[in-house]
Amino acid sequence: MMKLVAPTMAYDREIQAFRKEYLENGGSMDGSAHLRRFEDTRAWLDQLEQDTSQFLFLREEDKTVVGLIQIRHRFNAFLERYGGHIGYCVRPSERRKGYATARLAQALQECARLKIMDVLVTCLADNEASRRTILANGGEYESQVFEPESGSRIDRYWIHLPR
Repeated sequence: MMKLVAPTMAYDREIQAFRKEYLENGGSMDGSAHLRRFEDTRAWLDQLEQDTSQFLFLREEDKTVVGLIQIRHRFNAFLERYGGHIGYCVRPSERRKGYATARLAQALQECARLKIMDVLVTCLADNEASRRTILANGGEYESQVFEPESGSRIDRYWIHLPR
C-alpha cells in the first residue's frame, strides 16, 4: 500500500536514505525541491516554496520513501517553458514497479482539488519511462523544447482534468 504524505521531520531517516540512494546512483531528482543539496532534512523542509505542494511516496508497510512528487501551483518563466506543474522522481531501486504512474494519478487528484484543471507535465525527451507514465495518465503531447542551460530536449504534455 502506497500513499502520498506531506514531508515532515518524522520521516527524516527515510528522506535521507532516499537522498543517499539517489546521490549514489545519479539522476536529476525532479520534483524533490532540490533535496540533493540538503544533508539536513529540517533545512530542506524550511526552504519548501509556498506555491508548491511537496509529497513523499511512502510505502506504508516499511515506511520507505519510494519517491517524491511536487505540484507547482504557479509558474515562473522556467516552469512555464520547461518544468510544468508536476515533477516527480522514483528511487532507483524501486523503478519499473508502476509507482510513478499511480502517484502521478494521485497528484492529478490533488491538482483538481487546487483547481489546476489543465496540467502541464514535462519529461526529458529520452526518458521513455516518464513518457509512458504521462501517457498512462492521459497526457497529450504538445511539443518539444530545448533547454539551453542543461542542453536537454524536453517533451511537453498536457493532461486535461474533468471539469
